[in-house]
Amino acid sequence: MLKKLAPPGGEFLLGADNLGRDTLTRLLYGARVSLIVGFVSVAGSIFIGTFVRAIAGYYGGKIDAFLMRFVDVMISFPSIFLLIILVTMFEPSITTLIFVFAIFGWTGTSRLVRGEFLSLRSREYVLAAKTIGIPSYKIIFAHILPNAMGPIIVSATLGVGGVILVESALSYLGLGIQPPTPSWGNILQSAQTLPIMLDSWWYPLFPGVAILLTVLAFNFVGDGLRDAFDPKIN
Repeated sequence: MLKKLAPPGGEFLLGADNLGRDTLTRLLYGARVSLIVGFVSVAGSIFIGTFVRAIAGYYGGKIDAFLMRFVDVMISFPSIFLLIILVTMFEPSITTLIFVFAIFGWTGTSRLVRGEFLSLRSREYVLAAKTIGIPSYKIIFAHILPNAMGPIIVSATLGVGGVILVESALSYLGLGIQPPTPSWGNILQSAQTLPIMLDSWWYPLFPGVAILLTVLAFNFVGDGLRDAFDPKIN
């Protein structure tokens, strides 16, 4: 027999939802969805941003200037509204969210990579590689890029937490992961009625805590990696 909104304890460690489903099980499945969206979309955006800006930052000139202006235009748009528009144009799903986050999330990484390449392309080992005739693509991807990976890794770590937060917000608004597939955002959406929030506090509490702790953990990891990669920080 279904026990709708059963309190934590006994058969349901974290309680049951309004349909009698185990909250802990749904939170674990929701964690899988959120982490897949976060890792895959950030990996895609890091790849796009690094590849495009590595080439533009190395060669400079008109290509670099054009891409820089394009990135400035992209950043000037309110990102959350742009994401909402794009998600509503397609069927909301995990694939759609990953695609949208990857395609429109690379601008921050691109500015970071450009700054690193502008700094590194004038180093002595790069000039020596040019002097002995090493091809440009090898200089970019074998000599400069490995030395620029520290800030990129930090950016990726912080980006995962940001994507999880935005995905949860979109799912809460009904524009992200759709039921019956669980995600932390749509679990919160189903718990937003006033009677549930007053009488069944555990239902909205646990997914909110899961989002908070996950994003906080990625931010702490990102801060720790930044301290480790930056020798100027004591």
